[in-house]
Amino acid sequence: MNRHIPYGAEIRRFLERHHYTRIVPRAALIDMDGTLYDSMKNHTAAWHRLISEKGIQCTREEFYLYEGCTGIATINRLFNRAYGHDADPAEAAALYQRKTEYFNELPRVEPMPGALDMVNVFRDAGITRVLVTGSGQGSVISRLSEDYPGIFADDMRITSRNVKHGKPHPEPFIRAMQLARVSPSQSIVVENAPLGVESGDRAGAFTVGVTTGPIPRSALEEAGAAVVFSSMPEFAEALPTLLLSLLTVTNPPS
Repeated sequence: MNRHIPYGAEIRRFLERHHYTRIVPRAALIDMDGTLYDSMKNHTAAWHRLISEKGIQCTREEFYLYEGCTGIATINRLFNRAYGHDADPAEAAALYQRKTEYFNELPRVEPMPGALDMVNVFRDAGITRVLVTGSGQGSVISRLSEDYPGIFADDMRITSRNVKHGKPHPEPFIRAMQLARVSPSQSIVVENAPLGVESGDRAGAFTVGVTTGPIPRSALEEAGAAVVFSSMPEFAEALPTLLLSLLTVTNPPS
């Protein structure tokens, strides 16, 4: 019977893989950069400038793949590749501060088209919204209440300052579940990057991938996305149907 339900096959595969009987969505755990804001082009430009100035070979494109890591983790990733060791903590902090300054010099980032429609669907369905970002970029985080009014309560936000391990470790989403007082089978993750998708799936949440940049859908699927959409407007339009299907499809115990 599930074969007649939209997204039924994808939901059933997720249920079987995680050994769940069903999903009852009560919290949406939502990424920020590349999901709520069209900000990755600025982040990648700032990172490329910083790391190139440090004398480490890199490409701008590779920083799309590091999205979701904390800033310090990104710096240590590059230091280990170039020098075989982590950066000195004080130097890493100074470098991340400089990256933040470079980011703030760039044109103001805008909300991702379709993202407001998406979060409004969750709000109207009575689903708690939690921000889960690997960023500590205050210039963007501070705009959430302006650009997404009434969507993210101040105490429903997980940033790089709240975790020891960033994405792809499951800690960010586990902490978000704790804030929302939900279990993994009551959680939906919305992500646009492979590391974030992996983090959400490892935390046990039904993880939706949305391609909003150059990363192909295949990378999100390989990272563990239960279902992938080609754009945020497409996801926002499909979300009411997906929520209904999640409540409908079950995986009876064998």
